[in-house]
Parts: sequence; C-alpha cells; structure tokens
Amino acid sequence: MTDLARRLGLGDAVAIGLGSMVGAGVFAVFAPAAEAAGSALLISLAIAAIAAFANATSSAQLAAAHPVSGGSYAYGRAELNDWWGFLAGWSFLIGKTASCAAMALTFGAYAWPGAERPLAIAAVAALCAINLAGVTRTALATKIIVALVLVVLAVVVAAGAVAASQGGARAEALVPAGPAASGWFGVLQAAGLLFFAFAGYARIATMGEEVSDPRRTIGRAIVIALSCAVAIYAVLAVIVLLVLGPDRAAASDAPLADVVAAAGWDWAGPVVRAGAALASLGALLALFAGIGRTALAMAREGDLPRALASVSRGTRVPYRAEIAVALVVIALVATVDLRGAIGFSSFGVLLYYLVANLSALRQPGEARRYPRWLQVAGAALCVVLVAALPWQSIAGGAVVVAIGLTYRLIRLRIAR
Repeated sequence: MTDLARRLGLGDAVAIGLGSMVGAGVFAVFAPAAEAAGSALLISLAIAAIAAFANATSSAQLAAAHPVSGGSYAYGRAELNDWWGFLAGWSFLIGKTASCAAMALTFGAYAWPGAERPLAIAAVAALCAINLAGVTRTALATKIIVALVLVVLAVVVAAGAVAASQGGARAEALVPAGPAASGWFGVLQAAGLLFFAFAGYARIATMGEEVSDPRRTIGRAIVIALSCAVAIYAVLAVIVLLVLGPDRAAASDAPLADVVAAAGWDWAGPVVRAGAALASLGALLALFAGIGRTALAMAREGDLPRALASVSRGTRVPYRAEIAVALVVIALVATVDLRGAIGFSSFGVLLYYLVANLSALRQPGEARRYPRWLQVAGAALCVVLVAALPWQSIAGGAVVVAIGLTYRLIRLRIAR
C-alpha cells in the first residue's frame, strides 16, 4: 500500500470545493426547490446555508485534528466508534455516487438533449481517466472549469438585471405570500434539496491526506469555498425569482436559460447551456476525487474490500476505488432520473454531516475551534432536513443504508 502525496495548496483546495458546489446544482436545483417552497425559496436557501455553515465548521474543526483521507468516516471512527464511522462513510458513498449520476445526467441533458444517457456515460468514463492521471490534474482542470462557469453565471445575472428592468422588477416575488403552498414542510423540503448544492466542501475534507499543511489549509479552504458559493446562489436565486417568479421557475427544465431568454438575449442561450454542461463536468470531476478517497479509507479499515485500498505508485491515486466508483455511477446513469438522484443524494449527505456534527461535539477542549451549540444546531438541522425530503428519497436511502450496515455486521461475524 502506498500513501497519498500532499500536493494541494489553499487555492487548489478552494477550487475543488467551489467546483463541487458551483456545478450542475446551480443550473438544476432551483426548479425542484421552487416547486416545494414557492415564493419562500429565499427562506429555504437561508436555512440550507445555515445548515451548511454549521456542518462546514464541524468539518473544519475535525480536519484540523485528523488530517487524513476519509472525511467524516475517519472522524466518526476516531471520535465516536467504528459503527458511526461506517455510517458516515457509507452514507457519503451512496449520497455522492447519486450526485455523480445527477451531474452526469445534467451534462447530457444540456449538451445533447435526446441523447442524455449515452453522453453522460461517456463523460463518466472520460473524467474517471482524468482522475486516474493524478490529483494535480484534477485540481488544474477544476480551476479552469470554475473560472469559465463563473463567467457564464455573470452573463445570467446581467441578463436577469436587463429582463427585470424591462418588465419592471417583480419585487413581490421575493416576499413570501406564505411559507409555501405546502406550508413549512415545503420550505424545509426545498432547503434539503438546496443543501445538495452546498455539500461540495466535503470534498476538501475527504482529501485531507493530499493537502499541504492540512491543519491550517483545510479549515480556511472550507470557509472560503462555502462563503463564495452561498453568495453566488443567493444572487442567482434573487434573479430567478425576479424574472421568472416561483411558478415559472418550478415548471422550468432550465431556469437560468429561461432567464437569459426573458431578456431577449438569444445568443446567450447556447452559452448558458454550454456553461451548464461544463459545470456538470467540473462537479463530476471533483466528486470522483472525494468518493475515491473515502472508499480508499474504508477499504484500508476493511469496511470495503481491501483490494480497493491500492494506490498507484506512479500517479499516487486510489485507482481501483476510482474505477469501481465510475462503474457504479455508469449503472446509475443508465437507470435513474435527475430529480430522484438529487433527493437520494441529499439523504446520504445529510446523514454524513450528522455524524460530522456529533463527532465534533465530542472533541475535547484543546481541539475545539467553534462553540458546541453550533454543532448541536448542525446535527438538529440535518435530522429535520432528512425528515422533510421526498418520501421516495427517504425510503430508498434507508434501504441502502440498511444493506450497508448488514454487510458490515456479516463481515465482522465472519472475521470472528
């Protein structure tokens, strides 16, 4: 077994986290969130951002004490026990694997409508190959993609400002007539779906074994990346509500493309579609890196087949874990739909952060960087947002979590 190499600086870590958060989610998540929350979309966004901040501070505090691969899988094992660690790792794997499928499907839908699945499968295979070339290649590619996507989003904001001025700013769309058509449950459900878009900072923590000066770098990178993502999503949510209103946003397959269309910027439609496709690739690239490292950590401890713990001596990446993840994602791309993948992903990731908050809560005084009430709030929000997800996501996620726990129980009994 070969150790991973510390080749990522602060800029690399921020780029990987931001690339995961400002990816396909920004082009896909507003429609299902508006459907659930209606005119209270901004309230849902604020709740999701608060939950993300609480979870991010827990991850940063834990990463400083445990600068290793695996994220909350390693933290749960160190601060709680092996079972909590396994729950975190397994939840991360299933949630982020579903995220990969969602990113790939979004890429296919924007890049070649009508041929989404074959194109998505090709994208998964190509990005797996890039990750196998080495983590510095992943960071460089992510930086380039993030820069281009931010330019596209600036075009959307400019078009939205023009559309709002031409038609008169619909300020009433920003003021909830009520919590939502389905009440506060709808607001919380939208927050749970929006959390899907914010969860990218986990990739920074899961790559703790490859970050230079991890005790200092990881915490800073998480806070910087999350702050940038929250600001971007807030601006875009205001633009979408002002131009489309909650009803049109909920019914739209491509709300940001509809924003530029409302401004009469016909030339910008293809630009936005290209940006969405590129953002999907950026998110998928960063996701692969994080999932592979968590699978590596779990395989090292025997919670996944130990064959997945192999690290390439040349590129220093967990190549078997990366290939296994790619194969599972390809299978999902061939069978699932986009909105179902988003809900399932949120279920797994919220459980993952529940363990992170509980682990941070257990840390002793000398390791603490943030107040305990912040971890209590983060854990409580994780539970509330999971309970508010669509029932299909809860049922499917519970079944897959039960399968994982059963597998570990059987493996331990056989080992004894």
